[in-house]
Amino acid sequence: MSSTQPLTDPVRPARPGEWVDTGFGLADIGHDRFSLRISTDRYTSRDFAERERESIWMKVWQVAGRVDELPEVGDWKVFEIYDQSFILVRGKDDRIRGFVNACRHRGNPLCTGKGNTQRFMCQYHLWSYDLEGKLRGVLRERVLGPIDKDDNSLIPASVDTFAGFIFVNPDPNAEPLADYLGPEVAEMLAPYRLDEMVTVMDVREKLDCNWKVVVDAFSEGYHINGIHPELLKVINIDPSTSRHRFMDEHCVSVAPFEVAGVNTYGPEEQVQGIRELPGTFPTVTAVLPRFEELVDGYRTEGVLEFPEGVTVRTLLQQATRDTLTGQGLDVSGLTDAQMSDNHGWVLFPNFFMTIRAGEATVILALPDPDGDPNRCVWHISSYMWLPPEVRGSFQVEPVRVEEPGSFQYFLALQQDYEQMPRQQRGLRNKGLDHMTLVKEEIVIAHFHAAVDRYLAAAATS
Repeated sequence: MSSTQPLTDPVRPARPGEWVDTGFGLADIGHDRFSLRISTDRYTSRDFAERERESIWMKVWQVAGRVDELPEVGDWKVFEIYDQSFILVRGKDDRIRGFVNACRHRGNPLCTGKGNTQRFMCQYHLWSYDLEGKLRGVLRERVLGPIDKDDNSLIPASVDTFAGFIFVNPDPNAEPLADYLGPEVAEMLAPYRLDEMVTVMDVREKLDCNWKVVVDAFSEGYHINGIHPELLKVINIDPSTSRHRFMDEHCVSVAPFEVAGVNTYGPEEQVQGIRELPGTFPTVTAVLPRFEELVDGYRTEGVLEFPEGVTVRTLLQQATRDTLTGQGLDVSGLTDAQMSDNHGWVLFPNFFMTIRAGEATVILALPDPDGDPNRCVWHISSYMWLPPEVRGSFQVEPVRVEEPGSFQYFLALQQDYEQMPRQQRGLRNKGLDHMTLVKEEIVIAHFHAAVDRYLAAAATS
């Protein structure tokens, strides 16, 4: 898909993360760039949901899991979107392939869940297929007569990998994943070494809201004052410092991290703000010992004083770089700002990720399998780079929440979890025909512009 000329930086940075230095601020983006008026029927209309199914979900690349879910030859899992089902399997050549999850004889599904096998066997009439999808065995084949096994092998699906994720596209004629993502996405994410990170959280459950409510919620920080007030105690929110880069369907944004009260609180209070971060950002815990060492270097007879150019932000950045380097992660391709600042990525249609050096959190929003526009499935996963010798101790098994509200997320995520269904209830009011975005929510506007382009393309094809 292509759009109008994308907003991209005019200067190619030496390191990918340096795009922030010349990136576009809110003041640089014209008010007419994207529509800030979003109709509410796209969140509540079953007809709109059906159009999305055919125009978007059956046409786009979407994350179906992590490569490390299929570590051994013969490991497989099923990925489903609406009523479409696909088998993902690691073959004998170590390549991950995808197939339509249906026997070529009478259409019976071959698999549910996940497992390991050397041959897929249909339990209906015992036709079997190898890991490359080729039909190998047919019950009473000699009696039935010759069957063209090439013509009756499993139907291949479009599958590829990127940054440790497995992507699936239901469209058999899909453009290559590399073209869909584009070279900028690959170049900018490469230094983080996402493919080497370990899954430390993996939770999936149904939500009573449209899938786009989830994407919207995590695409802006305008709601922090209202939903996450405790963050204001430790983080300074200044929209004028945010930077954005738009790449057709995808985008990345960053609001530089700074401890609240730098200009009003003394050094000790600022240091205490960093100490309180693990309550919201648990992975900061690993960096605190080195941070405290660096802070102590600026204490004289118990008095803490920072010279010009040194702040708790710069010390947190140095502590993060030192800690990760000491663990064995090469962070030379990341800027100092990427040690502390979370970059927010939206990969169309449903992938949102915050990422900084050594860690990432991904939120996937999937439409309701039955097409109910007022429901969706959200999938939260967090990843960390860890030394190889300890990775197995931190990797977790997936959690599938059956009872709504029974799983307790960390504070900020729990607050979002509770807010999104509330918004959906408001959107269902028939008297409300549109939402009005503010410029601080420009990423939401960009996302909906991509939705509109896919719908329009389908309508004219």
